Amino acid sequence: MGIRVLLLVTIMLFCIAEASSDNKIFEHQHNQVVKGSAGRRLLPFLDCGGLCKERCSLHSRPNVCTRACGTCCVRCKCVPPGTYGNREMCGTCYTEMTTHGNKPKCP
Repeated sequence: MGIRVLLLVTIMLFCIAEASSDNKIFEHQHNQVVKGSAGRRLLPFLDCGGLCKERCSLHSRPNVCTRACGTCCVRCKCVPPGTYGNREMCGTCYTEMTTHGNKPKCP
């Protein structure tokens, strides 16, 4: 009888651990975030147009912003969250890209 209870408890703990790891896998797949070299966040598929449209929605010149954002998205495979700031979340590729006038390129 004691072995059956021990076996039942072991199976229940295994199921709980498996459900916990399944939740982590779901979160990973939902965010589709893969760590790349130099700490960059890389996404297997990235909708640059949609993400840049959201990123530049409050910009004073949304067309210019969207064009620059699209270039940065294709090159760096990342668009920071929100409409302003958070550039460091995309790593050095995004933060160090500059225009010919030596100004930050990526919005």
